[in-house]
Amino acid sequence: MERVDKVVPNALQRPAFGSEDFFPSSLKTLLVFTALIITVPIGLYFATTSCVFRGALGMSNRDSDFYAAIVAVVAVHIVLARFVYVAWNEGSRKLHEGKQD
Repeated sequence: MERVDKVVPNALQRPAFGSEDFFPSSLKTLLVFTALIITVPIGLYFATTSCVFRGALGMSNRDSDFYAAIVAVVAVHIVLARFVYVAWNEGSRKLHEGKQD
């Protein structure tokens, strides 16, 4: 019987900060979309409240806040859908790269 020694990587040996492999691609994707899901809806809410609904359309404070909240909720759903799409394709890409048949 032939004994095969498996090399187990040491969990404490990490690539240096600044190297390409310091953050796995899935973590990079998660961090980018976390930043997007925080900044995009909040930015759109304030931009559409002040510039579009109050400024250009002349709506009242209550109405402009209501419609700006709808815009922010739609933006959250768009960012979440894009995240699911990117994560799904990233996972299938890793599966295809693993198969070399």
